[in-house]
Amino acid sequence: MSTSLHLLKSTKTSKPAKRLGRGPGSGKGKTSGRGHKGYLARSGSSKRLGFEGGQMQLMWRIPKLKGFKRPKINVDKIFEINLKNIEKYITDGKLTKVQLLEKKIIGKYDKVKILGDGEISAKVEVEVDGVTKSAREKIEKAGGNIIIIAKR
Repeated sequence: MSTSLHLLKSTKTSKPAKRLGRGPGSGKGKTSGRGHKGYLARSGSSKRLGFEGGQMQLMWRIPKLKGFKRPKINVDKIFEINLKNIEKYITDGKLTKVQLLEKKIIGKYDKVKILGDGEISAKVEVEVDGVTKSAREKIEKAGGNIIIIAKR
């Protein structure tokens, strides 16, 4: 048997909603499935969120966190560059924070620090927030110059 798209039927089947309070033959007559009297039989009644029938609620049973930790707002972000990777960032024999900011490598308030891992052979002028001792020695040995930016 060949099927066509216009003959396909939906596989989702849904039953019509049970009509409440329509006599004893409907199966949900008289009390409409709410039982006799009581709080939940009334109109507008609903259990509180988390109510467990009088049992101690889960949110009351679990231990609570005590104390408060202040979020670290004013922590400086330090962008670290190793000497072995420094060639990626150098333009015209210089490396400055302004260049890195224009290339969107660092943020406006980020600090830049040069680390001494690796070697450098080119003469480079570096203008950053910090340099390790080993990086300073290697840059100066290669004939470079280091300028440390004053703290803000």
